[in-house]
Amino acid sequence: MSKKPNVMILGTGRAVPKRVLTNADLEKMVDTTDEWIRERTGIERRFIADESDTTSALCAAAGRAALATAQLPAEKLDAIIIATVTGDVTFPSTACYVQEMLGATNAAAFDISAACTGFIYGLSLADSLITAGKAEHVLVIGGELLTRITDWTDRSTCVLFGDAAGAAVLGPSDGQRGIIDTFIKSDGRLTHLLNMPGGGTKVPPDVAIAEKMMFLRMEGREVFKHAVTAMGEAAEHIMKKNNLTGDDIKLLIPHQANMRIINATAKRVGMPLEKVYVNVQEYGNTSAASIPIAMNEALGNGRLQPGDRCLIVAFGGGFTWGSAIIQF
Repeated sequence: MSKKPNVMILGTGRAVPKRVLTNADLEKMVDTTDEWIRERTGIERRFIADESDTTSALCAAAGRAALATAQLPAEKLDAIIIATVTGDVTFPSTACYVQEMLGATNAAAFDISAACTGFIYGLSLADSLITAGKAEHVLVIGGELLTRITDWTDRSTCVLFGDAAGAAVLGPSDGQRGIIDTFIKSDGRLTHLLNMPGGGTKVPPDVAIAEKMMFLRMEGREVFKHAVTAMGEAAEHIMKKNNLTGDDIKLLIPHQANMRIINATAKRVGMPLEKVYVNVQEYGNTSAASIPIAMNEALGNGRLQPGDRCLIVAFGGGFTWGSAIIQF
């Protein structure tokens, strides 16, 4: 191993909106079919935020659940890191709103923007803060309301995304359990393939609204090609660095983008599908929320047990990608 684990996940949580949008519902909205969506993505339904829902409220709900599992009061948090590309407002950070909702009066609170890889970026940062002695307890939340930036007339993208939040509380390890290693990387030369072009200083809101540039845009084929390559390389890199093989990993939790990418990633690292956690059919692509949600489910349904090693890997806009190995 590259280093002895000294930071562990103390608790996890998840939260979703009440409304469910099925493939059958989408058939009535755009020119698509349930069969077409399932065949190309594996998605069957997704959760959709109502008008009154906010990213911060969803993140706070997931955070409360994680804190309850960790049996840690919010006042004990030293930092709150929110991974999101759909924050409540441009500023302040969504993490500040979550801090208020949780009553985490002693925490530094800030957002990071790494799209679908955001939770792994946050996990890596939290691990570094605790290892360096700069923090003792850190709450990392991946939360997205992607349907707020979805163009519902674009059938190639509107079938893919859902809204959700997933959270993890990190703290000092009590032995061998914990984060074994993390790996993060990006390539800013490919920003044009997956982005929301408007709303910032480059294309101000008034122009962006007039030109319909406030929606997520994606070059699907190119994104798929890069995602398969990058996720496979990220998984292989961290396993090789830590002298591990697929036999040493109990469960692979990939970013839940679509089944074709999940299958390709599993094949790349030589892991059978029965060792891969899949819930994309229930949630769709929830970006930074997908891995912590899957992790929370796996811990709850017994797919992950104490002592098990888990490999997580993701790819997102930026492009960003990364991986981590955790021993529970």
